[in-house]
Amino acid sequence: MLENEVFSSFTLYGTILILKMYLIAIVTGQLRLRKKAFLNPEDAIRHGGLQFYRETPEVERYRRAHRNDMENIYPFLFLGAVYSLLDPHPTIARIHFRVFCVGRLVHTVAYLLPLRAPVRSLAYSIAQLACFSMALQILFAVISHW
Repeated sequence: MLENEVFSSFTLYGTILILKMYLIAIVTGQLRLRKKAFLNPEDAIRHGGLQFYRETPEVERYRRAHRNDMENIYPFLFLGAVYSLLDPHPTIARIHFRVFCVGRLVHTVAYLLPLRAPVRSLAYSIAQLACFSMALQILFAVISHW
């Protein structure tokens, strides 16, 4: 399976993105503990009392970044896997995967720091272009075999 250069490249970039998502989830949990901001009453009681059953802007920023990752990385994983089956040119495929991965990394950094606009929206849009390109190629391949 990993002898396939395209799938191997997809696996590398997909794994980087999943690890980034795990990291954001872990940091969010640690930030909750540090800020004493819990969404569940039982967690708040365990860590100091019901007054900590609340939200904070910092924790919410991390949660939104994580949610945005789920909304974008999961579709990439599907599209990238199917795209890999189309036997695309390895260099072109690697460009698609790398553009998406770098776009998502920049998007996260821009979201969490927060960087001035339009850094985050540009990173988002560029990453989406890679997914849109893969989606179109998948559609064209499927339609041509019908």
